[in-house]
Amino acid sequence: MFAPPAVIETEVFAELPAPFRRPRPTLWSDANRGGQDLHSFLEGPSFDRSGNLYVTDIPFGRIFRVSAEGSFTLVAEYDGEPNGLKIHRDGRIFITDYKHGIMLLDPASGQVTPLLQRRWSERLKGVNDLFFAANGDLYFTDQGQTGLHDPTGRLYRLTAAGRLELLADTFLSPNGLVANPEETALFVAVTRGNAVWRVPLLPDGSTTKVGIFIQLSGSLGGPDGLAVDEAGSLVVAHAGLGAVWVFDRLGQPLYRIRSCAGLLTTNVAYGGADRRTLYITESESGTILRATLPVAGRTMFSHMDP
Repeated sequence: MFAPPAVIETEVFAELPAPFRRPRPTLWSDANRGGQDLHSFLEGPSFDRSGNLYVTDIPFGRIFRVSAEGSFTLVAEYDGEPNGLKIHRDGRIFITDYKHGIMLLDPASGQVTPLLQRRWSERLKGVNDLFFAANGDLYFTDQGQTGLHDPTGRLYRLTAAGRLELLADTFLSPNGLVANPEETALFVAVTRGNAVWRVPLLPDGSTTKVGIFIQLSGSLGGPDGLAVDEAGSLVVAHAGLGAVWVFDRLGQPLYRIRSCAGLLTTNVAYGGADRRTLYITESESGTILRATLPVAGRTMFSHMDP
């Protein structure tokens, strides 16, 4: 049997200021949060090279930049539903927008423009999260409202050359994703299946023998955002449980990082000078939490030399 994971406590790093909290209904909250009047729903944490943390606000189409001191600046507000966010090493900011598809944000002007909205003539279901491989290929999940009742969620790769490739289309609500350090496999959070799937990547770019890497439990949500550290351990934000898990390369639990705020721990990003600080979006309270971990997070594509 596995030993119980060690518990790591969090602290509040930053909280969305009151002037940005305007509770009201939206079409997104009608479908995804039981019609609640939300003040925000923070997601998509990602650091730029200057140490600024970018986060999205799904129901209100907002992108915020958070300074090292925890101050929020509104970078963009548009008619969209931005979820995942990753920064290209050339400075471009890529967004998975549930309403529109893959979008690009110019952080200087705040302009948001579409990059990819259809596969052939078909609209995407509702994209969720994204990950850059070291060669510049962009992987993203197309979740929509899929789940056990409709196992047709998709995993795509948009190559650095601009070719869109469908890798799989039988996911039960695909959400966050990340590659192992060798980039020979992807891990994909399958929220409605309460699991993380392992997706092997073959030398020709195709995949086979997709399987369950971790099976979780809980009735209020499921695994959401993912990250990997330098030891190859997998970090899993468990929305609805108020926790972030760290599993070793074999899938054995090492740590439970406990939210000091609400239960909707939705996504994670490593930051700090030594990349040993894990930042967590807690979407129920509109806060960003942080915890210090013993192993540094993997260097992101945005921090690699061009």
